[in-house]
Amino acid sequence: MEFIKQLKERAAANKQRIVLPEGTEERTLSAADIILSEGFANIILIGSPDKIGSEATRLGLKNIDKAVIVDPNNHPKLDDYANYLYEIRQSKGLTLEEARKLVTNPLYLSVLMIKNRDADGEVAGADNATGDVLRPAFQIVKTLPGISVVSGAFVMILNNKEFGENGMMVFADCAVHPDPTARELAEIAVASASTARSIAGFKEPRIAMLSFSTKGSAKHAMVDKVVEATKIAKEMAPELLIDGDLQSDAAIIPAIGTKKAGNSPVAGKANVLIFPNLECGNIAYKLVQRMANAEAIGPVLQGMAAPINDLSRGCSVSDIVNLVAITANQAAGI
Repeated sequence: MEFIKQLKERAAANKQRIVLPEGTEERTLSAADIILSEGFANIILIGSPDKIGSEATRLGLKNIDKAVIVDPNNHPKLDDYANYLYEIRQSKGLTLEEARKLVTNPLYLSVLMIKNRDADGEVAGADNATGDVLRPAFQIVKTLPGISVVSGAFVMILNNKEFGENGMMVFADCAVHPDPTARELAEIAVASASTARSIAGFKEPRIAMLSFSTKGSAKHAMVDKVVEATKIAKEMAPELLIDGDLQSDAAIIPAIGTKKAGNSPVAGKANVLIFPNLECGNIAYKLVQRMANAEAIGPVLQGMAAPINDLSRGCSVSDIVNLVAITANQAAGI
């Protein structure tokens, strides 16, 4: 796919250190071998060096020796990380003994490496539930300044090139937060602009705040939330092209956008769609994916202070490779 190829090329030009805490998991090892062969990221594998070596031999992998392998039970910075974890979590009741135990957990160790600038991003979830992957991230890395909510965006690649940016669009939130407040919805919009630039490669995100109303054509508390979110987002990032409330057809069809919202800088030409809640976003991306035979790349987690992305436990090797490419681009801030 051309989009993934471009992601890899951009990542290769500014290599980042991506840590894979499930370093002994078969698909993860196979993905790491491909990434190291293609050379678009530096890979850190967490796991027993002996087990990683034996698994790599069993699988016939040729490039694993190019990875940095970190033994979670025998690492030179374990004491430093344990002390740091204790310092930031003791107010929550964490003891030093508990901290020393947690830093041998690969999911905690990987996030501590990122926080201490020993790695640039993380991809996990092939062998762990989402909650287990994200818990250390929330506790240690936390969210970006001014952002209180984590959201999930999909890059949608459409066959019809008339929409968005030559057939490419960003949809959010489609994966994480069920019912955001107006403030949280504004934060999702601002975070999605960053994803549109760093992942989708948009030079100018054009963000539509979607509703069942266009410019006050309907009156309801749900519309009011979108209007308020639009106002807050503009205050947060006045440089962004962002508008709402907009119905979906007014957002993406030029003639309808002109008719319903003629003075809008976004209507009819949006390339980023912000849905009012998770229900709308999740339904919409799946419908577009299936009925329009579109590619849905993601979810890309937004709002974290460092790039940490979660896989499905049913993921394929190529899913891991692609998400590492996305994470590397996030880390580089391209």
